[in-house]
Amino acid sequence: MLPTAKIGPYTLPNPLIVAPMAGVTDRPFRLLCRNMGAGLAVSEMVIADSKLWHTRKSRTRMDHAGEPEPRSVQIAGGDPEMLAHAAKLNAEYGAQIIDINMGCPAKKVCNKAAGSALMKDECLVREILEAVVAAVDIPVTLKMRTGWDREHRNAPLIARMAEDAGIQALAVHGRTRKDAYKGDAEYDTIAEVKSRVSIPVFANGDVTSPEKAKQVLQYTGADGLLIGRAAQGRPWIFREILHFLETGKHLPVPPLAEVEQILTQHLDALHRFYGEFMGVRIARKHVGWYLQSHDESRQFRKRFNALDEAAEQRDSIQQYFAGLRNGEVFAA
Repeated sequence: MLPTAKIGPYTLPNPLIVAPMAGVTDRPFRLLCRNMGAGLAVSEMVIADSKLWHTRKSRTRMDHAGEPEPRSVQIAGGDPEMLAHAAKLNAEYGAQIIDINMGCPAKKVCNKAAGSALMKDECLVREILEAVVAAVDIPVTLKMRTGWDREHRNAPLIARMAEDAGIQALAVHGRTRKDAYKGDAEYDTIAEVKSRVSIPVFANGDVTSPEKAKQVLQYTGADGLLIGRAAQGRPWIFREILHFLETGKHLPVPPLAEVEQILTQHLDALHRFYGEFMGVRIARKHVGWYLQSHDESRQFRKRFNALDEAAEQRDSIQQYFAGLRNGEVFAA
């Protein structure tokens, strides 16, 4: 039986959440994953300094038109006052949940004392949590790692601090900041966090299959899962996991015709959302993820990445799948 996942006043359709990923979880991807079974999709992180929001990148990251409720927006920064102001503005722009980023391990984020770097300064963490919660009347959540490094796994301590500050749900990635994305995620710390707090806890890290999803939920006692990299090029993973958790059985692998349809619709959404120039360029990485199990030689992707027009991309994908169905080999 699926656990019931709640964040503040919102009961999610199911406990599977699209993890926020910079450069990936834009509006087209969030909508696609929701249609494929995700119960919630968190936005790409928005930098807390509102003076930088005039850029095209920030404007697209803050575009939530047509998204189902609740809309969750992640903010990143290291200054309590600035983060509180960013939370307030995003709430005015339509965010219904504010998520604070203390999980990103990227150097360009951590070097600015943001993301998972914040976990090193527990006093500052407390100030940030209290400031953001006080600034808005919507739920505030926190995404973090297990700690700074393996000798300093302070997520359980910060979890208690977060609950005391009024944070309404936690997501914990089973790696430290120093681990980045290397090695295997560990779930003992997530289980300890869950045992320390009464607010919902979502487990994150290496949930790549229905079996792994069930295992992690059972081991940690978590209220739900955040799924990130495993959904890149495989947005149907949410319905696969849901079906397995509900029935104990696997859905069949999506047929080529459906994969082609999903990919084509994703391409069209990217072209519309970003415009042709940027949409074509952003589409390239997504196509690479979709086809990595088909185009093992990468020959098609090399040709696809040289295309500069939306119509060329659509035609190329159509021809590629026609070739797959006919058993053709794609040479350079």
